[in-house]
Amino acid sequence: MKSYLALVKIRIQSLLQYRAAAIAGFGTQLFWGFIRIMIFQAFYLSANHAMPMSSQDAITYIWLGQAFLFFVPWNIDREMFLTIRTGNVAYELARPLDCYWYWFAKAFSFRTAPVLLRALPLFILTIPFFGMGIPPDIFCLLAFLLTLFTAVLLSSALTVLINISLFWTISGEGIYRLLPSFMMMLSGLIVPLPLMPEWIQIFIRILPFRGIIDSPFRLYMGHIPFAALPEVLLHQVIWIFLIILIGRFLLSRGIKRIIIQGG
Repeated sequence: MKSYLALVKIRIQSLLQYRAAAIAGFGTQLFWGFIRIMIFQAFYLSANHAMPMSSQDAITYIWLGQAFLFFVPWNIDREMFLTIRTGNVAYELARPLDCYWYWFAKAFSFRTAPVLLRALPLFILTIPFFGMGIPPDIFCLLAFLLTLFTAVLLSSALTVLINISLFWTISGEGIYRLLPSFMMMLSGLIVPLPLMPEWIQIFIRILPFRGIIDSPFRLYMGHIPFAALPEVLLHQVIWIFLIILIGRFLLSRGIKRIIIQGG
């Protein structure tokens, strides 16, 4: 365990060095946040019936989505992508560490470091000036922070699963372009899930993706009561466990069939 924690620490420290990229990314996320808010304000102004989420809550939801954008596996770790494509995965398999947990630790740091650089400045700017709300009480904040941690674990498990899928593809571009679109939509990053049709929400509640974005955000706003926290955590933990099991099984199968040129 100490080896994997050390890897997470080193990787996060390495990724935190890219401050210029973080500043550019922060500006981009702020810009797209304004664009999305204007779109939703037009949507709310043209609505002729009561909405399941207020305009103020929608603005808060959008800013939270911009702050924790990197929690959703919508982008890829190019280093991992090239490791499998070039055959350098042989070095990964030769390490005296469990390959799955080694990749999981790298995925965890890859999802966490960009958020550490961008979320706090965005909160400092959007809460007093751009309409982002704050949790109604301390219990909502604590529930949000707790489910945010499990959301990172769930996102990391999905990231590793996508990486493992490269063992069965020639280029991997199709998977990397198709799956993130589904994850962004079904997690609530594109449209807040309460605004989606009721018939599709039945399926979305079962799928793991709402545990990355929607559930923590609605706990933050108080839409989900604090008493429902165990249910939210159970949903996240069950999917983390299942995805890890699937990932480890596929990794063991993929290693058996992998062919590395030159050996």
